[in-house]
Amino acid sequence: MSYLLAVDIGNTNTVIGVMQDGRVLKSWRVTTGNLQTEDELGMLLLSFLERGGYSLNAIKSVGICSVVPDVTAIYQKISTRYFGKEPFSIGPHLDMGIHIRYKDPMAVGADRLANVLAAFLAYGGPGIVIDFGTATTFDVYSADCDYLGGVIAPGIETSAMALHRRAAKLPRIELTLPETVIAKTTTESMQNGILLGTLAATEGIIKKIENELGEKAVLTLTGGFGQFIQDHSSLHFNLRPDLVLEGIWAAGLKSRLF
Repeated sequence: MSYLLAVDIGNTNTVIGVMQDGRVLKSWRVTTGNLQTEDELGMLLLSFLERGGYSLNAIKSVGICSVVPDVTAIYQKISTRYFGKEPFSIGPHLDMGIHIRYKDPMAVGADRLANVLAAFLAYGGPGIVIDFGTATTFDVYSADCDYLGGVIAPGIETSAMALHRRAAKLPRIELTLPETVIAKTTTESMQNGILLGTLAATEGIIKKIENELGEKAVLTLTGGFGQFIQDHSSLHFNLRPDLVLEGIWAAGLKSRLF
């Protein structure tokens, strides 16, 4: 058996997945940190694979999607050192079948392109991908998979941490939704403000995007709080927790890199 090792390097977390035929067979999540060394991350990755029952020889290709250049370089070295493979990286330089209509195509994050490609192949378009990570991103694509642009907002955890750090009396909170909107404690007031505020903002931004498009869009959710939005919104969403990993696979396949 042969597999693709897909690595999604985000600002907060890195997700590593073993993939075959476009499916994520096994995945692991680690904290992203540019203070980690090649040896530390390499041994951790080897441990994951060994415990998952995957041999080094079974990894035939390595694909990287990253928004943290310093960490990208570490995983590139790990790929060549441990797997003997030159990894491919997601970005505007790849021929993925996406026409990027951003003013500066090179400024589009690799994760945003991977998300759009995977969502388009799964559901068609026009569509909007909403990714709840360190930032919350809305990425819009056409029925022909043209990348039209999008919206970037603070992520849910980023907003909560900013409130805690900037206001002396506001605590660090667990992000769970209280039973009532009219909260009786400071913690619950913050929870409602952040979570319900994000929900309302998500639905409002989607409505404005669809008005600008002039038609309804396929809605795809990914990222840590995708499940929360799906559970509490009146809109219909497709939830794909592994969307970036799926996009890495699709990009590599379209570009004939494995």
